[in-house]
Amino acid sequence: MSATLYRTSATSTGEGRAGGRAVTDDGLLEVALAIPASMGGPGGATNPEQLFAAGWASCFHSALKMIAAQHKAPLADSTVTAEVALVKTETGGLALNAALRVYVGDGRGQEAAEALVAAAHEVCPYSVATRGNVPVTLTTVTDDDAVA
Repeated sequence: MSATLYRTSATSTGEGRAGGRAVTDDGLLEVALAIPASMGGPGGATNPEQLFAAGWASCFHSALKMIAAQHKAPLADSTVTAEVALVKTETGGLALNAALRVYVGDGRGQEAAEALVAAAHEVCPYSVATRGNVPVTLTTVTDDDAVA
């Protein structure tokens, strides 16, 4: 590994996901936590899976834009949606599954868009960190899909 470019931390207090709070070391992110209503909790606050999805979507989008710029074809129109699911394992524990839906506009064809998405998946730190641990489905959508 090379030199650290950035380091941060977040601290969870209270009851964790069941009514606690999480705050980053710089205080810029401070959120109340709650178990989602769909899991029998009260809802009304964020949860760790939402935070993970937001981080992964943002990080992947940056990686996508970086790869496009490196190929001298910067992206002006793109989005990344990360869906994170909390699932029960066969042993009764919990695990994550993820799906990344990536829209690549600017009139690029499906093949070119899929190549960008695959390259971004290779370098995105979240994708690298979860590889082999979290099943991920990648879906690439282009302007061609929007017309069809």
